[in-house]
Amino acid sequence: MLHQFYAKYKPYYADNLKLALPIVVSQLGHTVVHMADSVIVGHFAGTIQLAAVSLVNSVFMLILVMGLGISYGLTPLIAQENGRNNFKECGKLLSNSLIINMITGVILFCFVYFGTLFILDHLGQSPEVVAYAKPYLSYLGISIIPLMIFQTFKQFAEGLGFTKQAMYVSIWGNVINIILGIIFVKGMFGIAPMGVKGVGLSTLIDRFLMAVVMVTYVFRSKHFKIYLEGFKVNVLDKIISTKIFKIGAPVALQYSFEISAFSGAAILIGTIGAVEQAAHQVAINLAAVTYMMASGIASAATIKTGNNLGKRNFVDLRCAAIASYHVVIGFMSITALLFIFANNLLPYIYTEDSAVINIAAQLLIIAGFFQLFDGTQVVGLGVLRGIGDVNVPTFITFVAYWIIGIPLGYFLGITLGMGVNGIWYGLTFGLLTASVLLFFRFQKRTKYLIESV
Repeated sequence: MLHQFYAKYKPYYADNLKLALPIVVSQLGHTVVHMADSVIVGHFAGTIQLAAVSLVNSVFMLILVMGLGISYGLTPLIAQENGRNNFKECGKLLSNSLIINMITGVILFCFVYFGTLFILDHLGQSPEVVAYAKPYLSYLGISIIPLMIFQTFKQFAEGLGFTKQAMYVSIWGNVINIILGIIFVKGMFGIAPMGVKGVGLSTLIDRFLMAVVMVTYVFRSKHFKIYLEGFKVNVLDKIISTKIFKIGAPVALQYSFEISAFSGAAILIGTIGAVEQAAHQVAINLAAVTYMMASGIASAATIKTGNNLGKRNFVDLRCAAIASYHVVIGFMSITALLFIFANNLLPYIYTEDSAVINIAAQLLIIAGFFQLFDGTQVVGLGVLRGIGDVNVPTFITFVAYWIIGIPLGYFLGITLGMGVNGIWYGLTFGLLTASVLLFFRFQKRTKYLIESV
């Protein structure tokens, strides 16, 4: 029976992995930037500045995923139009998405500069941590604009199945970010030590270079000439921009509900102490790495689903989606075991502070358990996004994280005095809720598509 089951999905595993692996590496790039910042600061600048990275990332990631979510609205639409061989429409989608994403980038930068920097003073955090956090956040805020340009052309290329190029850009971008980060933070080649501010500057330079390279690739590559015939950056098309917003805005909300829950958890933990906050940063950073890998699998599922929807091949759509679930379950099971059995070793990647390591080791065991739920919920979102079902999943994420996850975490961690562990138990239950509800939604929607033929 297992052999028949494997034989049924084997072709889909191969197709999904071929598409997903480059996206996984590319998606991982967003997290590796912040992971590199944490590692460099943790080793060269100390625990207080590492806590500042935790505080900034908890706030900035919420802003970042709103931008990323808007940009993700392009991918399923490109995949669907490509499935219909409507090439000129793909160029129109790209030009409208570029305008939308640039405007979004400027708005988010203004929100960081005029709002978030002020908010840091009123979150009950250590004044010393806040002092280090502000200049770092300023650089990250500016970096949103080139990042949104990069995302536009990345999502366009990936929607057409060209996934390796963004992967290469992300890899080299992260290499540059790490090298510059070490130089700026430590102070090398005559440059004065900049501390945590240095990793902010290196991230800004990295994202600017990535945007330039990705734009140049798309406009010069022969693969995209047929699609760029409809590309005209002059004015927004009301119908096309509405299509992008109808998917992008709910996706932005989906990501923001989840990330804001983790950001809220970080702020709650910051009220307990700087050591606990630094430990949270270590554990959540490692969990974010595996999450972004799962997100890459989910993005591939979005592309496959959108393409099959455009072709009206609903049986393949469902089988490819189920195969994505299998892949993410297998992958996240491996990372869960890694977190559980190497929980005392992994924190040393970030710091040598024994107090931070002891708390982070406990959190990694909890993270090991929520790996499966985190992976399956993001794949569920990816598949549903591919068929244009985004409103109900958005409501599900809100309920899971803000009606269940954060209140339960506050009750366990603060009210019952379980501390940082209790807050993480609440987050885990929120992920479980999202995973189950999204799977039921996936089953209902894909079966309906097959029956409608």
